[in-house]
Amino acid sequence: MSKRLTLLLLGVGLLCSSLARAELPADYRVVLLTENFPPYNMATNGKNYAREENLDGIAVEVVRETFKKAGIAYHMTLRFPWARIYKMALEMPNHGVFVAAKLPEREKLFKWVGPIGPDDWVMLAKADSNINLLSLEQAKSYRVGAYKGDAIEEHLLKQGLQPISSFRDQENARKLVDGKIDLWATGDPAGRYLAKQEGVTGLKTVLRFDSAQLYLALNPETPDEVIERLQKALDGLRADGTVDKIFQKYVE
Repeated sequence: MSKRLTLLLLGVGLLCSSLARAELPADYRVVLLTENFPPYNMATNGKNYAREENLDGIAVEVVRETFKKAGIAYHMTLRFPWARIYKMALEMPNHGVFVAAKLPEREKLFKWVGPIGPDDWVMLAKADSNINLLSLEQAKSYRVGAYKGDAIEEHLLKQGLQPISSFRDQENARKLVDGKIDLWATGDPAGRYLAKQEGVTGLKTVLRFDSAQLYLALNPETPDEVIERLQKALDGLRADGTVDKIFQKYVE
């Protein structure tokens, strides 16, 4: 192939790439919503509202680096409750919510970027509890606490359980200690992290009943180009070890 033809093809490729990136308006910006879900997302002041640099956590850092690498502008806000921000991302263009479990029933509702990290689903009990479970079916005999609007609560309801749900997942740690519930259905490591923040330690896992992958869920009207650029950026961060370094910072 001649040098001139090579340069011509290279020029065409760069032009096509430039045109593809130019499809987004200059002022395009994604509104990112999250909640207090340590160690993945949290407000540095511990409150239920925070913006931009006042957010911290595994997913917050991963998402920030992903948007930076993809060259896409964003606003990031932590709000409460989860059900509200989930609904906003579902209904409002250019909005996204994280971290969200990518469940079969949710898959077509959003466009997804991830996975960001895992979330095992467990039943926790007090250290001195004599409860032993082999299945969720056996949990129906007990009072089970859950987080209202969360994927775990949805799963329990579909399995025929009637969880006692709280608007803040960490409330379940205290309910467990106070004897208001027998079991706490939550994520791992999130549940233990939240319990520790409430001064509750020594909880034990009596059942590990499912596992989900956590993602950034974007409104279905989000341009495909945005999804592709973000996914490519995240894949690159995972390949170069950035994602692993962020995880180690919080869990070790």
